[in-house]
Amino acid sequence: MKKLYLLFPLLLFVFITCEEEQKEQQEEVLDTTPTEVTLWDVTYSVEDTDTLYLLDIQLTGSIPSEIGNLTNLTYLNLGGNQLTGEIPSEIGNLTNLTYLSFGSNQLTGIPSEIGKLINLTYLNLVWNQLTGPIPSEIGNLTNLSYLGLNNNQITGEIPSEIRNLKNLTGLHLGNNQFTREIPPEIGNLTNLTRLILYGNQLTRMIPSEIGNLTNLTYLNLRDNQIIGSIPPEIGNLTNLNRLFLYNNQLIGSIPLEISNLTNLTELSLENNQLTGGIPHGIGNLTNLINLILNDNQLTGVIPESICDLNIDWSNSSYFNITNNQLCPPYPSCVEEYVGNQDNSNCD
Repeated sequence: MKKLYLLFPLLLFVFITCEEEQKEQQEEVLDTTPTEVTLWDVTYSVEDTDTLYLLDIQLTGSIPSEIGNLTNLTYLNLGGNQLTGEIPSEIGNLTNLTYLSFGSNQLTGIPSEIGKLINLTYLNLVWNQLTGPIPSEIGNLTNLSYLGLNNNQITGEIPSEIRNLKNLTGLHLGNNQFTREIPPEIGNLTNLTRLILYGNQLTRMIPSEIGNLTNLTYLNLRDNQIIGSIPPEIGNLTNLNRLFLYNNQLIGSIPLEISNLTNLTELSLENNQLTGGIPHGIGNLTNLINLILNDNQLTGVIPESICDLNIDWSNSSYFNITNNQLCPPYPSCVEEYVGNQDNSNCD
C-alpha cells in the first residue's frame, strides 16, 4: 500500500506531462495556419486583408490556390487581367465574400465550391473562356443580386436551381452555348430588372412564367432558336423599356397584350416567322422610338394608330417593317417607308 502511495505522484506527473505535450502538439498544428499570403510578389496579412482590388494591372498565370487562405476577404476583384486556368477550388474557403469579380480574363472553369460563398451579393465572371455547365451549387447563393456570365463558352442547360436566387436583379447569361429551354423556374425571380439570354442555342418556347417578372425593364432573348409564339403573359411586364426577340424562330401573332407595355422605348421582333397583323393597340406605346418588325410574315392593314408614335419613320434604324405581307392603303406617316411588301394575298 505504501508503494502505491509513492507511485501515485509519479502517475499524476506522467498524466500532466502527457496533457501538456498534447496541448503543445495542438498549438504546433494551429501554428501551421499561415498568417501571411504572398500573391503575385505582394504579401498580405491573413487577419487584416478584407479587400483585394487588383483590377487592370496585367496579372498573368493562374489564380494561386493560396488565395483561399485570405478568409477575411469580403471584396475580391481581379478583373481586366490576363489570368488563365480554372478558378481554384480553394475559392470556396472565402465564405465572407460579398463581392467577387474575375471578369475580362482568360479563365476556363467554374468550380462547384463556388456554391459555398453564401454571402455573395455580386458575382461577375463575364468575358472569360469558361466552359462546361454552370454548377448546380450556384443555387446556394441566395443572397446574389447580380450574376454575370456573359461572353463565355458555357454549355448545357440553365440549371433549374436558379429558382433559388430570388434576390437577383440582374441575370446576364448572353453569348454562351446554353441549350434547350429557358427554365420555367425563371418565373421565381420576381426581383429581376434585367434578363439577358441572347446569343445562345435555346430552342424551346418562351415559358409563360416569364410574365411573373413584373419588375423587368430589359429583356433580351435575341439570336437563339426559340420556337413557338410570344406568350400573352408578356403583357404583364409593364415596366419594360426594351424588348429584343429578333433572330429566332417565333411563330403566331404578335400578342394583343403587347399594347400594355406603355413604357417600351424599343421593340425588335425582326427575322422571325410571325404572322397576323400589327396589333391595333400599337398606338398605346407612346414612348416607343424604335419599332423593328422586318422579315416576318405579317399580314393585313397597318393600323392608323401607328401614327400616334413618336418615331423617326425615315430612319430604318428606328423603323423597319420591310419584307412582310402588309397590305395598302398604308397610314400616311409610314406610306413612304413600308419597303418591300408581298401584296399577292391582299384584297
